[in-house]
Amino acid sequence: MQKFIMRPYRAFLLRYGIFLCACLLAGCSALRLGYANGDTVVYWWLNSYIDINEEQKPWVRQDIERLFAWHRKTQLNDYAQTLGQIQQRLQHPVKPEDVTQEYAGIRKRSMVVIDKALPELTRLAMDLQPEQIAHLEKKFASNNEAYRKEYLRGNLEDRQLFRFKKVLKQAEYWFGNFSSEQEAQIRKASDARPLDNEIWAEERRRRQQELLVILRKIQSEKPAREAVSAMLRQYIERSFENFTYAEHKNFFDDTRAGSADMVAVIANVATQEQREHARERLQKWIDDCRSLAAK
Repeated sequence: MQKFIMRPYRAFLLRYGIFLCACLLAGCSALRLGYANGDTVVYWWLNSYIDINEEQKPWVRQDIERLFAWHRKTQLNDYAQTLGQIQQRLQHPVKPEDVTQEYAGIRKRSMVVIDKALPELTRLAMDLQPEQIAHLEKKFASNNEAYRKEYLRGNLEDRQLFRFKKVLKQAEYWFGNFSSEQEAQIRKASDARPLDNEIWAEERRRRQQELLVILRKIQSEKPAREAVSAMLRQYIERSFENFTYAEHKNFFDDTRAGSADMVAVIANVATQEQREHARERLQKWIDDCRSLAAK
């Protein structure tokens, strides 16, 4: 459920740190398989952004493997407990503030992983070469072009329908198929959210440019490790908010509130049978978390 209120922005440092939390939030139907191969997925994802060189490959792989081992031992049982609480909550009417509370929990758990990974993130940032930062900049440009083609086309109605279909697909993963009447209620709640993909495109660019500035500053000025760590953590914390918040405060505030309202609508229009579907889905995740934690 929480994914409905998480905007899909993830700069490479943020993704490197919170991928493990995202495994539980991405709607993956094969959690065990995805988690078991997560270290490889993270490595190749990271490599696509910075083109890891031969000297970096061994210790980057080891850092990722150690992070997954720590995460399995220390975090998965907590996730199982949280998912169990969501199971119970879905048996009762869901309020928007419940959804907001869940998002706060996601952020808190993500920062636990970030803080664990921060020494390794710092080492990697300090070791990046100019050509790797240039590679990252090109990757950002490619991603932005893909975003433009997907999200900046069509009129307002086209964009609302596109967004609604994504929401419905996620909702059906949890609750199963909805009736036309239920879909109409979900569509109304989806359309009630502010929609301005140009603002999100600007947010993406600002986020990317600030990261590039930080990495180039680290590469050229060679600051102390403690200073680098502080810069990265501050950047990651801001990534949970919005870099353009000051310019678009009302838009971001209304988006968060509208998204929480929409999630509450989805949960509350569900029939008892659909809630049972969600309960069973969550139970599979709970079982997977406990099984993985026991290994």
